[in-house]
Amino acid sequence: MRPDTGWRRAGQARGVAPFAPRGILQRMDLIDDPAPGQNAPEFTVSEISGAVKRVIEGEFGRVRVRGEVGRVSHARSGHLYFDVKDDRNLLACVAWKGQVAALTAMPEEGAEVVVTGRLTTFGSQSKYQMNVDGLRPAGVGALMAMLEKRRAQFQAEGLFDPAAKRPLPFLPRVIGVVTSPTGAVIRDILHRLRDRFPSRVLVWPVAVQGRACAPEVAAAIAGFNALPPDGPIPRPDLLIVARGGGSVEDLWGFNEEIVVRAAFAGTIPLISAVGHETDTSLLDHAADRRAPTPSAAAEMAVPVRLDLVAQTDALGARLTRALGQGVARRRDRLRDLSRALPRADTLTAQGRQRLDLAERRLDAALAAGQAARRARLAERSAHLRPSGLMQRLVACDRTAAGLGARLAPGLRRALDLRAARLAERSDRLRPDALRRDIARHRDTLSRQVARLAAAQSARLERGGRQLEALDRLRLSLGYEATLQRGYAVVRAGDAVVTTRAAAEAAAAPLEIQFRDGRMTPGARRRRKQTPPPPDQGTLL
Repeated sequence: MRPDTGWRRAGQARGVAPFAPRGILQRMDLIDDPAPGQNAPEFTVSEISGAVKRVIEGEFGRVRVRGEVGRVSHARSGHLYFDVKDDRNLLACVAWKGQVAALTAMPEEGAEVVVTGRLTTFGSQSKYQMNVDGLRPAGVGALMAMLEKRRAQFQAEGLFDPAAKRPLPFLPRVIGVVTSPTGAVIRDILHRLRDRFPSRVLVWPVAVQGRACAPEVAAAIAGFNALPPDGPIPRPDLLIVARGGGSVEDLWGFNEEIVVRAAFAGTIPLISAVGHETDTSLLDHAADRRAPTPSAAAEMAVPVRLDLVAQTDALGARLTRALGQGVARRRDRLRDLSRALPRADTLTAQGRQRLDLAERRLDAALAAGQAARRARLAERSAHLRPSGLMQRLVACDRTAAGLGARLAPGLRRALDLRAARLAERSDRLRPDALRRDIARHRDTLSRQVARLAAAQSARLERGGRQLEALDRLRLSLGYEATLQRGYAVVRAGDAVVTTRAAAEAAAAPLEIQFRDGRMTPGARRRRKQTPPPPDQGTLL
């Protein structure tokens, strides 16, 4: 039994510490007077801890605290522990896993913030702390200070190094856009791309504001870079991260570290089009190119198709002229060099002279050669005796007999070899083999016919497009297009176009052609004409 049997929890105790809650202890009647110092009640550690917890939570409730963030620690469970301090004291803070997901900003060491939550105690370590469910930077000045701190850090790490910037592709086949799918930004980009050079666009929808902005944008950049070049989804040749204008807080997601590092680590060239002309984010420094607006990003991504066509035509004309001039210069050079060459009869004169000299020496050379060969024949005929010829004949008979004995087996082997070859080739001439060959050749012929038809269709389609382009050019260069803008054509007799006022007096009755028909000045009163608009003039 506890030694303080003369005490019970009923009301306010006498001699209780100031922090004890009202109505915990009440002194009962004493049997005898205790010794001095022995009338104080005894509490368990849990009772003291619970009493302190109730006093702090009851007195303060929900509070807002402003200070500088100190140590920040992320637990494996997802809880967040950090300190908020000033120049003299420190307040321990904790945000549970569910509360961390709802925070609009994350605490960073050295940043000045305003935290909102409830004061409580942690009895296991005998300390008080603040359970935080809201955090925001302490004003725009703190945001800009945090932004400058991050910019200096990333600059020191080389994330903004101009040497690491990748060049933009001249004509990307596929363009990836990271933005909100419901805003006006994506419509502006698509409209601008359609006007300049229609390209294939892949949109990765993300949140462009709030807590989910930074992780979704970083995941989109990393996802586009992770696509295989030959996969079912085409890998973009260029990325555009776009968002409309807003305040510093609205654009803060594009200043987060995960977004900057994802832009730097990617291999696809990236254009940052966040905000308006005066808005700047850290993503603009990490991207390969910064665009002042989303529409400007679309203009940087692709060139103007009509300008490319005109430039190609101009280069083709220059190439044709250069080829003609080059051929003409080489023709003139060849003509000049041919004048310096000697005549053909001069080149062959010495050869003809040597031929005449050899002809005069030919008869004597033939006689000398004939005599020498006659002498060698007489010398060798002395060795042709009958006994020597008989020995040669016997030797030839023996050689012929040996070859005759080998002839029959050799013929049989040759016949067997040719019979085997004939059997092998006859197998290839069977009906089933012929049918397989015919089927194989028929498949080859079908593929060739299909390719020929496809090539003919493509050529006809290409010719049709060229014909339509020429027809549009003819319409744009004709004078009828000028009549649509309010001008008129004046003709004299025999449909001759007149351009001077002096020719009107000597000419036959005039004829004026407008955009909706022709008339003569004498017939103006007889025909009811619609008066021209007051802002359009006339050539008369």
